[in-house]
Amino acid sequence: MNNSLSPVQDQANTLRAMGNDTDSSLSHISQESATRVYAITSGKGGVGKTAVVANTAAAMAKAGKKVLILDADLGLANIDVVFGLAPKFNLNHFFSGDQDLSSIIVEGPHGIKILPAGSGVQNFTRLDSTQKLKLLDGLDEMHNDYDFVLIDTEAGISENVTYFNTAAQEILVVTTPDPTAITDAYALMKLLSTQFHEKRFNLVVNQIQHENEALDVYRKLTMVSNRYLDISIDFLGSIPADKQMTEAIRKQKVIVDLYPSSRISTAFESLAATICSEKAPAQVKGGVQFFWKRLLDIGGRG
Repeated sequence: MNNSLSPVQDQANTLRAMGNDTDSSLSHISQESATRVYAITSGKGGVGKTAVVANTAAAMAKAGKKVLILDADLGLANIDVVFGLAPKFNLNHFFSGDQDLSSIIVEGPHGIKILPAGSGVQNFTRLDSTQKLKLLDGLDEMHNDYDFVLIDTEAGISENVTYFNTAAQEILVVTTPDPTAITDAYALMKLLSTQFHEKRFNLVVNQIQHENEALDVYRKLTMVSNRYLDISIDFLGSIPADKQMTEAIRKQKVIVDLYPSSRISTAFESLAATICSEKAPAQVKGGVQFFWKRLLDIGGRG
């Protein structure tokens, strides 16, 4: 019988063990002032995840929060497109050593800061351990600059997706009422639970026709996860389907700015308010935590 672990599992387990160590040096960090890091993820494409990230970030920023978006779809970057930006540099330049993180940050509406990914370049679509730690080090240097970091992961269950989800403090799964989207959302949570020991998930149901539809999705996911997985799912809210979203995407504007009085904009504002009001977990999650470099001082570094 082969008991060997994959490199990803081995790295995750090593860092998880470090994260679980009692470290009195963390005791001075105020939960209220610490940066909160959310991975916004989905089991499949086409559920409007990036639009959720962009509009939630804009609603947060309009409420006075300092927000950084990390575009973690390293092969099909599009968060900058949503905002109508044309960045000169992107994460490909950072990983290749040509630029540091601060040099590639671009500013979106309401002061939102964006770390754009590179589109169509395959060199960094699968990050190795050195690149992951390089990114963590770069982000650590900015740990006092933001209230929230929203990571827009790629869709699916690739190695990068699992990495960014385990690295973040909170995982927010976006799905729609479509049966395949629900199935894929469950598959993602199952993978993160069984292989990476994630126990806490947040859920947003996008593109709904009525609120009962969203609650039905939540009930289905909760029922099956209670039966087969040892996880908790918190329902953060829903976003209505709106034909004006297509127009907003075409105009490269966030809908909370283009139609601020619309029902969908109100839903994004409500979601942003819910996230902002959430209390930080009492204990640090057992995985990698962005901005706490002391947890990453593994053997061989420095």
